[in-house]
Amino acid sequence: MELTNDTYKTIESPSEGIFKDKGSKFISFAYPISNEEEIKPIITDLKKQFYDARHHCFAFRIGYQGEQFRANDDGEPSSTAGKPILGQLLSNEITNVIVVVVRYFGGTKLGVPGLINAYKNATIDALENATIIEKTIDIHFNITFDYIVMNDVMKIIKDLSPNIIKQDFELVCNMQLSIRKSESEQLREKLSKVTSLTIND
Repeated sequence: MELTNDTYKTIESPSEGIFKDKGSKFISFAYPISNEEEIKPIITDLKKQFYDARHHCFAFRIGYQGEQFRANDDGEPSSTAGKPILGQLLSNEITNVIVVVVRYFGGTKLGVPGLINAYKNATIDALENATIIEKTIDIHFNITFDYIVMNDVMKIIKDLSPNIIKQDFELVCNMQLSIRKSESEQLREKLSKVTSLTIND
């Protein structure tokens, strides 16, 4: 999947995976997210659901370039859990995703290489069961204009087909639009030529 400068990859909906080694069970959960506020409820819910599990390790990436990220080992030896989970998000080039791996200890220690392998493979399984999709990076515009220039505005919208998120046509009209990043300058340029129209980013 070739990425242009205004697309990114994420997962369509939550998915699950599993990996077993020497009696230990690693159950993985991948969720699409758009901000950090969504993370805590997900982890809290899984901790309630799997209250008897020993570890609930996770990693996430947020932002079109995955600029926000974190890995958490939740009591496993340093860098044996969160880092391998994050590594799979990076190698799949996906963002706006959190993966949580719940571990049930099977009585036999796996050692550092064994743990890294287990968390990596549990994550791989969850991501293989997910549908990876490409989304566009969209720019939002709020525009205000006088009713008399409505036809000019609607012609631009018909030509460039931005998404109309909200519209309110009174004496002074308001519209909320979104368009993919690569087409946003063209839209801005055309709208800015309409008299009485103001663009509020």
